[in-house]
Parts: sequence; structure tokens; C-alpha cells
Amino acid sequence: MKFSEDFYWGGAVAANQCEGAWNVDGRGMARTDVTTGGTVNTPRMVTFIDKDGNKQKLPNHGFKLPEGAHFAVFDDELYPNHDGIDFYHHYKEDIALLKEMGFKMFRLSISWSRIYPTGEEEKPNQAGLDFYRNVFTELRNAGIEPLVSIWHFDTPLVLEEKYGDWLDRKYIALYEKYVTTIFNEYKGLVKYWLTFNEINNTINFLPDDASDEAYQEAYQHLHYQFVASARAVQIGHQIDPENKIGCMICGITYYPLTSDPEDILFNRSKWEKGIFYCGDVQCKGKYPTFTKRLWKEHNVQLDITEQDLEELKKGTVDMYTFSYYMSQAVTTHKNDDTVSGNMSFGVRNPYLEYSDWGWALDPKGLKYYLEMIYDRYEKPLMVVENGLGAYDTVEEDGSIHDNYRIEYYRAHIEEMAKAIENGVDLIGYTTWGCIDLVSAGTGEMRKRYGFIYVDKHDDGTGTMARSKKDSFYWYKKVIASQGEDLD
Repeated sequence: MKFSEDFYWGGAVAANQCEGAWNVDGRGMARTDVTTGGTVNTPRMVTFIDKDGNKQKLPNHGFKLPEGAHFAVFDDELYPNHDGIDFYHHYKEDIALLKEMGFKMFRLSISWSRIYPTGEEEKPNQAGLDFYRNVFTELRNAGIEPLVSIWHFDTPLVLEEKYGDWLDRKYIALYEKYVTTIFNEYKGLVKYWLTFNEINNTINFLPDDASDEAYQEAYQHLHYQFVASARAVQIGHQIDPENKIGCMICGITYYPLTSDPEDILFNRSKWEKGIFYCGDVQCKGKYPTFTKRLWKEHNVQLDITEQDLEELKKGTVDMYTFSYYMSQAVTTHKNDDTVSGNMSFGVRNPYLEYSDWGWALDPKGLKYYLEMIYDRYEKPLMVVENGLGAYDTVEEDGSIHDNYRIEYYRAHIEEMAKAIENGVDLIGYTTWGCIDLVSAGTGEMRKRYGFIYVDKHDDGTGTMARSKKDSFYWYKKVIASQGEDLD
């Protein structure tokens, strides 16, 4: 067997993309609740009232709330995350479908503002605690292990408006209160936890020519999250020694476009800044040697204390988890043939094919990444996001023939098996968007990932009815055969 008997096969979603019920049972708002829909060519917009009382909106990518402004929901805008796929009211039905597929693990996130609506309450919202307890109990009864993301881009909006996006040290104590609550509340129900989703995207989203001020804020944002993550690891282990707590990195395999030494060195710097910087701090408990060079390049001066550095040492993660959707080719040469994927950018690799959303289809890059990362950290690995966003067609009889999705997963599973054969300790695989949900990047429903189709459309219409795609039956067979039957 290439995959062990206790390998965690499953799928993944995020609260803000699937739950809906955005203002139900005491939940507070998050950034996604003031973010409109978009497309592959038009950005999602964040809506707010400026200091003069005027309705405004700006692109979500790189958004920063103007001085004196406050977030607002407008009646004439469509906010797809408000409804998501209404997992809040459909979770029993959805978990029954996951059980039918044979899932061993289901990755989902907790919405911080469903537990602490503004982030600063003394006591948690009981209705929020009850909802997740019910979900985790349902999963346990179905024989499915929950893998819980503590933060999946879900900062309470009041905190962001008050302190900026993780730009104040106060966040550390507020996050500590939040994690202490959920570790205690779900002890015995949840054992696998992830502290921050795709934590490295704070740096990855910055263009190479971003201002020193932008880099200063990004590195400071990350430092506070590193300390918060390290505190969460320590608290989680203290509350329940059985807890396994991981980091979660946006995994991108970088290739130099040419053999020009400048491209080789630039590629190395992309790995260091985009991948190793966060992984080293969370896995090794200290900033890597190249940190001084990265900070010096942009005159970064961090608010960082000796106590912070001690916390990082004490709070290293138990496992390394990551998303993988594509690789990127990078170059120092002028090249206008650019592509994008998962909100990251690069130049077109002539040896690869690309999806309708500009994502490089590169399963071999997954094997490369697995072997590179395991060699560096020697911690158990999980691929906790991997998937293909694609247009699905519902036939007259209701069937959905998504062989393109099957081919995508088959190729990536084959490469994971090779990595395991080569000695990588890979313990789990949760495909992204195992049930259709709202795209984080574009806000679309038409960009579908799931084995399960949801009758919800970009204009907000739909019955929310669930149905099985061909890939549903294929993945069920893959799990039952422990990854042996991929036909």
C-alpha cells in the first residue's frame, strides 16, 4: 500500500465561503460580509462609508480602510458570502454525503466572529459555541475526524476597523482568549487544529515593487500572527496533550523561467520570502538567517520583544500543512505573458497547461514541494487544499460529468504516492471545496470545485439543493481502495 491504512482522505471548506447565516444567532461581521462578488476579470470590492459620509468601494486585493471610514453593507450590492451555500442549516445533510463518500477527515474553519462577535467581549456567544459543537458531534458520529482552522481570513470586522488588519499587538491577547475558549469547549471532539490559514499570503500578495511602508506592515502583521500561533500551540497542548496543531502555508512551487543566474537567484528569493520565511518560524521556532536581508531590503523595523522570541521557540507546530494548486515560473526579464492563480502571479510556463482561471496545472510540482518541505522540516505533512475550479454543466437528467476534475485529482494523487514512496511522511489529503462553495478570489459560484454540486448561482438565485457529480463516485472508490484504484 502506498497510502497507509490510517491515511486521512477527505475534503476541505471554510466558514466564510460556505456557512452563510452571516447575521444569524449573534454572529458578528467579518471582511467577507462587506465584500462583493467579482469575476476572473473584475475584482471583488469592499464597501464602506468614507469620512464624509459617502458610499465607496475599493478592490479587496490590497485593501486598506481609508482614515475616518467605516465598513458598511449596501442594499444595492450583492454579497455572495452572506448566504454561502447555507451550510449553517444544511450541515447534517452535507456530512451525510461526506460519510457516503467514505471521508476520514473533514477540514472546516470556525468563524471567530461567531464565537466573539466583536472580538472584545468577555464571554463568548453561546449560540456560536453550540453550532460548532453540533457540527463536530455530527462528524464524530459519522466516523469523520474534524480538522479545524482557527483563523481562515475571519477576523471580526470591528477589530479590523479599530486596529487595522493585525497591525496592533492587542490582537495577540484577543486571539489567545478565542483559542482558549475553543480548545476548552471542544476538548475530546477536535484533535487536529491549524492556527492561521495560508499565513504566508500576507507576503505573497505584495508585488516585488511594493513600497517599504507596505512591507513594514506585512512583516509586522506576520510577526503578531507568529506570536499568536505560538501561544495557541502552547495553550492547545496544555489544555489537551492529545491536540495536534499545525501551520498552514499557501504552497507554491517556484521555477526559474531561464538558466540566467539572475533568474536562479530570484527563484531562490521567492522560495525564501514566500515559503520558507513562515515555515521556518512556525516549524523551527526562530527567524531564518535570510531574514535580515529581507528586512533590510525594505528598511523594516519590527515591534519585536525578547518575550516574543521565547514564545516562538516554545510554540513550534506539530505538523506542516499546506495548500497546493499550481506552480509559478519567475523571471527577472521583461515578460508580458503573465498568469495568475490563487491570487498570486507569475509568468506563463511554456511546458504547462492552464485552467480557465489562469492556474498552472502541475501535479509534478506537488511531489517536488512535498519532498522539498519534508527534507527541510521532517514533520508530518498534510495537503489540506488541492483542487480545480471549473465550469460544470448540469445535464437534462441532472447528471454532471466532470472527468476534467477526476483527471486533475488522479494526477496529483499519483504524485503524492511517489513522494510517500520516496520517504515523505504524508498523513492526510483534504481536497479543496469538496462541496461547491463561494470562490474566495472571485466570489463566484460558477467556479466550482466540489464532488457535490450546489444549486446556487452568481446572481444569488438557486434552491441550495445538493447533487452528486461523477467525481463523487470516483473519489468514493479512491478512498475505499486507499488510493490504489484511480481509474
